[in-house]
Amino acid sequence: MKHVISAARHAGLELAERELILLARYGEWLATEGYRAGGIGPGEISRIELRHLADSLLFATPFDPGIDHVIDLGTGIGLPGVPLAIAMPDTKFTLTDRSERRIDLVRRVIRILELENCQAVLGEIEELGLQADTVVARASLPPDRLRGVISRLLRPGGLAVVGGSWQERPCHHGWETMEIPPDVLDRPIWLLMMRSA
Repeated sequence: MKHVISAARHAGLELAERELILLARYGEWLATEGYRAGGIGPGEISRIELRHLADSLLFATPFDPGIDHVIDLGTGIGLPGVPLAIAMPDTKFTLTDRSERRIDLVRRVIRILELENCQAVLGEIEELGLQADTVVARASLPPDRLRGVISRLLRPGGLAVVGGSWQERPCHHGWETMEIPPDVLDRPIWLLMMRSA
């Protein structure tokens, strides 16, 4: 779990033994049930720690201290929301997706891992009617389209953090780009950030 520990350290997260065990169990779930359900491709199984667990923890890098609620938009099979909920047990997480099959899978993994700070909600992003201090999204919608949606979900002064599988530094109107240096994982990672007015 060296990549998970490196990403957590960079993001300012302290992982106790319980969190490391839960992250490992979630990784095993991704490689078995998550893979069989089509949540990740066969080429991803060998990269679960690096590409999915550690990468998800990096979303916490710009988080404000003491946030109480995070919404994960388009969570798929729980990324980045489940790893963040494991690493931040005192913060409430709402994981959303419009696919009933994916939400059923996320609800199952939440039960398996006994994540009391986490819930999964089925619905279209635009119709959720939720608000939070922080919103995260991992490749759910293009950043330019996501900007308007996120601005309705963020409380005043709230922060949105968006990640994607970018091969070069992204630049999108209305977003600030944060680079995670290559020594944290195996290559540079970029996050897009937006603060609500």
